[in-house]
Amino acid sequence: MITNIRYIISKENDPYANLALEEYLLKNVGEQECILYLWQNEKTVVIGKNQNPWKECKFTELEKDGGKLARRLSGGGAVFHDLGNLNFTFLVRKENYDLEKQLEVILKAVNHLGIPAEKSGRNDITVDGRKFSGNAFYSDGIHNYHHGTILVHVDMRMLSHYLNVAKDKLVSKGVDSVRSRVVNLQEYRPDLNIDTMKEELILAFGKVYGLHPQPLELELINDKEIDKGVEKFSSWEWIFGRKIEFSDTFGRRFSWGNIELQFCVVAGIIKECAVYSDSLYTEYIEQISSHIIGKSFTADTMEEVLHEMPVDENTKVIQEDIITLIREEF
Repeated sequence: MITNIRYIISKENDPYANLALEEYLLKNVGEQECILYLWQNEKTVVIGKNQNPWKECKFTELEKDGGKLARRLSGGGAVFHDLGNLNFTFLVRKENYDLEKQLEVILKAVNHLGIPAEKSGRNDITVDGRKFSGNAFYSDGIHNYHHGTILVHVDMRMLSHYLNVAKDKLVSKGVDSVRSRVVNLQEYRPDLNIDTMKEELILAFGKVYGLHPQPLELELINDKEIDKGVEKFSSWEWIFGRKIEFSDTFGRRFSWGNIELQFCVVAGIIKECAVYSDSLYTEYIEQISSHIIGKSFTADTMEEVLHEMPVDENTKVIQEDIITLIREEF
């Protein structure tokens, strides 16, 4: 049961520092506590934990223009951040995680501004069918977080310029461009700014939880732990990983997200395997390659291996779709 709610507003615009602080707060949230973390990144593309960085954004152009590429802990798709966007994160212990309540904070804050926001699909919040907030989720087994974007006055030209959105994803959404399916809240409330949005979120946070939000001072944060986090999130290994020389690749978009499997096959044996996806179920996706490496490159063998992996009601659908994809590719 939540008995204490606190909020913290980052003073940084650097994605690696903000992601490091987010992970620090995740690890240190109290047993009966919920923390609301508000933060902004300047000219940044943030990809989901299991996405392929080379395919998700125009990295060379982003870097040339002074932007940064970052990879977060959670799943989901790539997003563009500038100072017209406000990010939020709810951090709690696993037993106190309540997605509907957390989403209610965002909806109540935006509705209080006179904007008719509503939840849509697997992880979006929309106005008139256009998204202003994409959400993603992460758990380390003990601690959980739910974070997302709020587009207030983002430069839409840059958003569509740096992101490579797969055509099949746009078709599945019934639109022909990334710019046509997102919207800034300023279109509905021209006088809205980031500071007002922060105030409304903190106010709604208190109303939804029935408690008085207390500020969490940045001075209490362990700087050494944050420095370690910055080193991790800014490293080449974390952002880009290891690109394998693959001999075969299978990929498709499903209702739960896209999947791409890259194989390096030598003498009929899978020597290396990389799996990229914007699925929200990151843990299951991450386990696939370790189960497949060393096995025969046959549909029967891979289906057998995938059936041995533990699944729940959500990942069972992913398992069956991947098996169908493999069968059809062979």
